[in-house]
Amino acid sequence: MSSADALLVIFAMALVTYATRAGGIWLVGFMPMSPRLEAFLRYLAGSVLVALVVPATVRGGAAAFVAVGVTLLAMAVVRRGLVAMALGILAAALYRAFIGA
Repeated sequence: MSSADALLVIFAMALVTYATRAGGIWLVGFMPMSPRLEAFLRYLAGSVLVALVVPATVRGGAAAFVAVGVTLLAMAVVRRGLVAMALGILAAALYRAFIGA
């Protein structure tokens, strides 16, 4: 595969991703905003995050459990998602550096 082909594939994937997201926002504009739909949309991002994190944690071993624990604790204390995730990543890196695994 040439580099031009690779760029074309990346561009096509970006267009499909954008169309999917924009299309979803466009479709929701036609739906009446009920309390149930509002709650669904509010918690959708969190449920997707959990669906990604849980399998990775189970497969990741002790370092992954340390990272998730530190992230949850940091989130409870500082209430800043990016800071909490950064601390979790740092905890996993330090665990692997000093403990191994």
